[in-house]
Amino acid sequence: MPARRSLLRWGGAALAAPALSACGQTVGAARTTRQEPTRRGQKVTLTFWTWVPMQKTVDLWNRTHPDVQVRMQTIPQNVQGGYQKMYAALAAGNPPDLAQVEYHELPAFMLVNGLTDLSAYGADALRGRYAPWQWEQGVFGGRVHTIPQASGPMGLFYRRDLFGKFGIETPATWAEFEHAARVVKSRGNGARLCAFAPNQPTWFAAMCWQRGARWVRTQGDTWIVDMNDDRSREVAEYWERMVRDDLVIVEPDMSNAWYRQVQTGQIVAWVGPQWGDALLRGNAPGTTGKWRVAPLPQWKAGQNASANWGGSSTAVLQGSRHPREALRFAHWLNTDRRAIDRNVAAGYGWPAATGVFRGSALDRPDPFFGGQRYNDVFIASDRAIDTSWKWSPTTDADFAHLGDAFGAAMAGDATLTSSLADAQKRTVDDLLAKGLKARSAR
Repeated sequence: MPARRSLLRWGGAALAAPALSACGQTVGAARTTRQEPTRRGQKVTLTFWTWVPMQKTVDLWNRTHPDVQVRMQTIPQNVQGGYQKMYAALAAGNPPDLAQVEYHELPAFMLVNGLTDLSAYGADALRGRYAPWQWEQGVFGGRVHTIPQASGPMGLFYRRDLFGKFGIETPATWAEFEHAARVVKSRGNGARLCAFAPNQPTWFAAMCWQRGARWVRTQGDTWIVDMNDDRSREVAEYWERMVRDDLVIVEPDMSNAWYRQVQTGQIVAWVGPQWGDALLRGNAPGTTGKWRVAPLPQWKAGQNASANWGGSSTAVLQGSRHPREALRFAHWLNTDRRAIDRNVAAGYGWPAATGVFRGSALDRPDPFFGGQRYNDVFIASDRAIDTSWKWSPTTDADFAHLGDAFGAAMAGDATLTSSLADAQKRTVDDLLAKGLKARSAR
């Protein structure tokens, strides 16, 4: 089996990585995946690490598949917690059979030989059951290395009652969104249209994605980093103006303060992903019936561009002794209608499987959103995502650099636009430090 570093391939570019590191340490899989033979009637036990509370789904599997039992363990959703734990388990030779791995993290796992080649166990035959762009997130060197789980197509959550009170039409463009922000500031008695969260470079990446930016690409065996391009700078300048003119609240989203302002109407809208519905419903129950969802505002009237925030796969980590059974569970987890309904209730995200929306828990009017079939907005959003966006093997570090720079910008020590140039340089340095060929686009 070829080393994963020789398979890290996009657009025909194979990327060699003689020096590999992740999470600040040199790591790699201490053992390779091997299918152990099982006797007739022998029960197989798999371990599955995830941060989504999917125990009810796992319980359903265990009730209906007595031959293969799954033990779910909840892990943190962050680099310092969940992924660090996975990398350490790979290095120690005792990884779980399956783990939830975000799409942007997959290239980093490939660099440390952390994922099982599922094509060797028949995964290619499952391709037609999944959204093509999500399927491709886990394909390297033409081989399948993960099963798509869910994504986060973007939309605009907004308080319809407050829009009516302030005399605001649903903004179709970002210019109209800015105008709405100015209206809320003048009429809202301290309220603001939305927050700008300097702690969310992933959100900012989605904004640039929608604008048509491409932060990384490959040319031959070289990574080209282009975070400081004209389109990303346009996005940065827009939000810089929103901050400078006091049109937004500057604070971390999904924090206690943010939730409180959402509950009290101090925050009137949120540009967020489909999985944000569960956050609003769970943390602002007193606003039931007042929310609606609209498409993302566009940079030019009449455009239909969207983006994705978040998204995960179900990976079989390198070293599993039961890859066939693990693949069987991963596919069931992400395509069985009963499983998907339970996963959605747990905050799983937008399903990667095709043909499962109609008749699912997502396909119905929702009282929290005033009876709107709000997920119809996300159907259209998902179809409008530009699927050419790619992630680098150092995405976690890229986000950390951008977050640091955004924090400095909010403190007045830099600007959002200068943050892009700083993050681009540091990203190139990180790629070079991993032994990869890399350069800035400009």
